[in-house]
Amino acid sequence: MDATKQASPFLQVPEAMWVAANRLAFAIRDRHHISPGHTLVITRRPFIDWWLATPDERTTLMALVDQVKSLLDNEFHPAGYNVGFNAGAAAGQTAFHLHVHVIPRYVGDTEDPCGANASWEVARPRR
Repeated sequence: MDATKQASPFLQVPEAMWVAANRLAFAIRDRHHISPGHTLVITRRPFIDWWLATPDERTTLMALVDQVKSLLDNEFHPAGYNVGFNAGAAAGQTAFHLHVHVIPRYVGDTEDPCGANASWEVARPRR
């Protein structure tokens, strides 16, 4: 196995396990899912985060996010979604190959889906 595939656990996933793909990205179910259907949309080219992606990779990645959302709507019928990525270890990134989480959410699947910022208070600038 070449060094690129060893560096990214995602590149070791066989195509038979992909749930969707396009020319620059592919999607797999997250083994450590937050909810049923939690899917990762991953660039075919391995690099660390969003800010290293080309404009074409960003566009194609997000097109696949849309396709995955449609698949999840049909299969799981969630009430909502969380979509995002972690950039850097301090942000919780554990696999250092850009991937976008598409997380279906269901009524009652978490105690407070709004999290810590539920009050929507605006932070005052520091002086």
